[in-house]
This record gives sequence, structure tokens and C-alpha cells, in this order.
Amino acid sequence: MIEIDQAFLVMALLVAVALLFDFMNGFHDSANSIALMVSTRLLTPQAAVVWAAFFNFIAFLVFGLQVAMTVGSGIIDPAIVDNAVIFGALSGAIIWNVITWWFGIPSSSSHALVGGLVGAALAKSGPDVVIAKGLIKTSSAIILSPMLGMLLAVALSIGILWMFQRSSPSRTEGGFNKAQFISASMYSLGHGGNDAQKTMGIITVLLFANGFLQGEMHVPFWVVISCHLAIALGTLFGGWRIVRTMGMGITRVRPSGAFSAQTAGAITLFLATYLGIPVSTTHTITGAIVGIGLSRRVSAVRWSIAARILWAWVFTIPAAPLIAALFWWVGRTYLL
Repeated sequence: MIEIDQAFLVMALLVAVALLFDFMNGFHDSANSIALMVSTRLLTPQAAVVWAAFFNFIAFLVFGLQVAMTVGSGIIDPAIVDNAVIFGALSGAIIWNVITWWFGIPSSSSHALVGGLVGAALAKSGPDVVIAKGLIKTSSAIILSPMLGMLLAVALSIGILWMFQRSSPSRTEGGFNKAQFISASMYSLGHGGNDAQKTMGIITVLLFANGFLQGEMHVPFWVVISCHLAIALGTLFGGWRIVRTMGMGITRVRPSGAFSAQTAGAITLFLATYLGIPVSTTHTITGAIVGIGLSRRVSAVRWSIAARILWAWVFTIPAAPLIAALFWWVGRTYLL
């Protein structure tokens, strides 16, 4: 009985750490959802985070659980997962998120988590346990999601300019400012739908590894609700350092441009979630914001800031796995 209680206590602690990561994901990525609403003065920062958090939470009503299945069983072999692997993966992702948040850099929580999972698995069992298909699918999204967001934003911006070329700018921008309520809602739905599922996958494989779930891989409903609640609460607290970079640093954004970027980001996230691909909301919206600037002219984009964000993405690939491997060793020593 004592061993069962100890096992349950360790697992409960790791579930709490996973939910902490989910909270930090919302906190870290809240800028992705609200920066454009704030910078175009559609809503106050306080109202914007409430708006985004609400749609983060209700996203489970819209999406399936394909992304959770990919994270839980499609990146590394679930058979080698234990408490130390999960502890290492979560530690790598959380610590890297804190570092990038502190410096106001919008890095990817998603790829920090996937990188952490791979790093901990490699430290335990070597490269044979990494599932190439799932890793390639996820890695490809590092490039494809911002590119798709950028291309869609360019197309939408040019289309809007052509459709409303005879309308007065003030009337057009006023209309698109109100339309942001729709585009921002869809983007926040996509954000919650894709990002919350990553933590669901981690908690689910942890429950299976500890024998608390049996049979085919499935996500309990309490895990679904807990993860959406955690990411929504994180969004409520908001990462204000990153809001300045996303909303005002990359390019000047008007309401029509904000609508285009949010719509482009939402389409990309909806598609990725449907396909079960854990993409980065940060990558996606950054690409879309760059697309807004490109639709006007190349010089409208502050490329020095965009390059800074790009370097953060590049450094995430080795940093999160290395931190995860180190904390896997700590977990092996104290959690097994």
C-alpha cells in the first residue's frame, strides 16, 4: 500500500508540473492572441486577455484530440516513457520558456516541449526510440506553419486592399476593427485547441506509464478540462513583455492587417490541429504579421526584430533537449 501511495504521489506531482507548463504556455503565448487587439486599440489589455482566455477554454468543444495522440504516442516510443522522462521533458520546456519570456522573445512552447520529450528519451534509450515519422511531421511545421501564415496574410491583405480601394480608409479600418472580434476569437480557439492538447498528450502517456490507464491510448475527460483551464488561466495573466514585440515591434499594424493576420493564423492552426500536428502558435502568428508588412512593402518589416525571433526558434532546438537530458538524470535519481 505504501508503494502505491508513493507512486500516486509522484505521478500527481508530475501532473501538477505538466499543468504548470500548460499555464506557462498560456502565459507565454497570450501575446499571440491579444497583441493585435491591443495594438489596434480594439480592446484594453485586461478585456483582451479575458476574451482570449474564454476561447482558449471552450476550444475542446470544437476540436478532436489528434494533436494529443501525436504528442502522447507519435514522437517517442510510449513503452520507454517513465516518470524521469516526463520530468525531464517538462523541465526542459519550462526552463526554456522562462528564459525566453524573461528576455521578451516569442519562442515556441510547442517545440520546447517536443524538444524536451526527444532530449529526455535520447538520454534514456538512444535514437532508436524516436519515431521518425512524427518527429519529421512536427519539425516540418517549424518551417511550414509560419510560411503558410505569411502567405495567407499577404493574400488576405492584398484582397482587402483590392476590394475596398474605393472606400474611405477610416470607414474601412473601422469596419475591420469590429471584424477582429471574429478573427481574434477564431485565432484564440485555434491556439487553445492546438496548444492545450500537447499537455494532454504528456499527462495521458504519464498515466499509462504508471498503470493508471489501460487499453488503447485515450485521453480522460478530466485531463481535457484541466488542460484547457490551465492554458486559459495562463492567458489571463498574460506575457506582457512579449506583447510589445508581437503587437508593435515587427511592423505597423492597422485593423485590416490585424484581421488578416488573425484569420491567416486561425486557418493555419485549424488545419494543423485537424491533421494532428503540434505547431507553434508563435511561429504561425509571427509569419502572418510579417505577411502584413510584406503586403505593403519589404521595408515595412523590421527585419532585425524578425531575425531575433528566428534565432530564438533556432536555439530552441538544441537548448530544450539539452536541459531535458540533464533533468532526466535528476529524475532518474530521485523519481524512480
